[in-house]
Amino acid sequence: MAVAITNGAADTLTRSLSLELAPIRVNALSPGVIDTGAWDGLGETAKAELFKDMSMRNPARRIGTEEDIASAAIFALTNTFLTGVTLAVDGGEALV
Repeated sequence: MAVAITNGAADTLTRSLSLELAPIRVNALSPGVIDTGAWDGLGETAKAELFKDMSMRNPARRIGTEEDIASAAIFALTNTFLTGVTLAVDGGEALV
């Protein structure tokens, strides 16, 4: 539940700031499970099991990569008509 509350707050902040700071554009990224060093503390076996489980449950059928996040950030930065948007870069996790 804490993640849902945090994501909701970040989305609301993004939309509010895009109105208050206009014409400065404000967007956010909301990543799903991304293969970064953040998961290494679980240990190799637990990390592999988590990634296998999450890969089977999300519609993309894989874990996100740092490149997935980077390309979404570049899109948000370079599309000059995008503002007030939180991009879910999560392989469809939010859908299930």
